[in-house]
Amino acid sequence: MNQDRYGATFLFPLSSFHLKAKLSIIIPTHERAEILARCLHHLATQTIVKDLEVIVVSDGHDEATAQLFEKDDLPLAICDLRFIEIAKSQQGIARNVGVKHATAPCVLFIGDDIFLESHACETHLQTHKWQIANGQWQMAILGYTTWDPSVGITPVMRWLEESGWQFGYPLLKGYEHKAIPKEMQHRFTYTSHISLPTEIAKKYPFREDVTLYGWEDIEWGSRLRDAGIPLIFEPDARALHHHQITLESSLRRMEILGESAVKMEKLLPGFDRLPRGWKRTAYQLSALLPTMAGRHRRAFLNGIRMTQ
Repeated sequence: MNQDRYGATFLFPLSSFHLKAKLSIIIPTHERAEILARCLHHLATQTIVKDLEVIVVSDGHDEATAQLFEKDDLPLAICDLRFIEIAKSQQGIARNVGVKHATAPCVLFIGDDIFLESHACETHLQTHKWQIANGQWQMAILGYTTWDPSVGITPVMRWLEESGWQFGYPLLKGYEHKAIPKEMQHRFTYTSHISLPTEIAKKYPFREDVTLYGWEDIEWGSRLRDAGIPLIFEPDARALHHHQITLESSLRRMEILGESAVKMEKLLPGFDRLPRGWKRTAYQLSALLPTMAGRHRRAFLNGIRMTQ
């Protein structure tokens, strides 16, 4: 074991490194050993599993997660599997630690509750190769994610997806296999399922002074956009999001997003997620309605008011 400046403890190798991985998969996790184990078993079914290195970064110590990597029932098909623990921080720092130790030319960020379909990793790599062959050396690839029906899709989950409030893939209709327009691409840099060259990930790390939930993806995506790095939408790289959301938890999440939006605006000049002018008026009017949209906008405005 050894440590770096993040206080990270490296518990590896769990298997011998072949140092020829083509894709490094980075998974931040926090006290979700059971769901993480299922995520890893889905990675073991990948068509290019022998070309993968998987780096799991535990954001804070969790005994159940640590014990998971001591068991003999981890997927043996994953030849290069590493487990790193850091002091409790936030997902951005966990991802930065993972990137620091990635050896493959491309990295794929996923969440610990993202179940990749068997061709997903291969599709990410093929898309990168196709883009390079066509003269595009720097790009990020957004995969497609939808709810896992096995968790029981609630009405609010269906609405979140259809409206674009979470995983707004319906808004990307017409941009399949293409670059998302620059002016909107930062809104879709979902770090639960996105790949990019490791060199770019190291050049544009996640901010480590932002501990607020909800906007770190957009902030990171804004820097990629401003650097001229396009975001390609690849719907054939598919995954399921194994997470159930109730109306109550969704409304609470919207309040937190409102709170963090106010704080994020103070940190980041140009942050554009707070409604202003006529848009603020439209939000306030819509918030009066007993609809799903109205209730969520009311919660978002409540979060803003609690912070201002």
